[in-house]
Amino acid sequence: MVKLGKRDKRALVIGAVGVAVILLYVWVPGLLDRWVIVRKSLSEKRAKMKLVDLKEHNRAGLESLVPVFEMPQKEDEQKFLFRTKFKEQLKQAGINEGGLQFLRPVKSRSTPGYKIVRLKFSKAKCNFGQILAFLSHLKENPYLAGIEEFKMGCKPNKRNEFELSMTVSTFVKL
Repeated sequence: MVKLGKRDKRALVIGAVGVAVILLYVWVPGLLDRWVIVRKSLSEKRAKMKLVDLKEHNRAGLESLVPVFEMPQKEDEQKFLFRTKFKEQLKQAGINEGGLQFLRPVKSRSTPGYKIVRLKFSKAKCNFGQILAFLSHLKENPYLAGIEEFKMGCKPNKRNEFELSMTVSTFVKL
């Protein structure tokens, strides 16, 4: 093994310092630029959060606008819960639903492990105010996944009486 002299050691130290200086020269400006951008973004987001800081009564009002959703149960239980709540909402709006019938379940491609069950009613007689009341309270149904079909119509000679047909869906666990 060859022993390094003072001159060789000094050359290695100067070379290592040179490499470190070059790396710092190349990397530090990019890091500082990135750091400035991140700090600016953070201060902007903190300013937005101060604007969003809600009082408790405002937060309760906003939470009432968000629909509630229960986790899906097994098919028999979910069908019963969904139909019961849906009938209750129709009754609350004053709509006589006639007959509710479940359509054949369909496997959900977007949510594996669940099936989509659709509930259909047709030709319910009601007025426009009842339809609006029903639709406004529909988001309170914790089992409702979506409205698949919505039809309403009236006869030319009876413009105050509407016929409502609707298909709604829910998820059930496989």
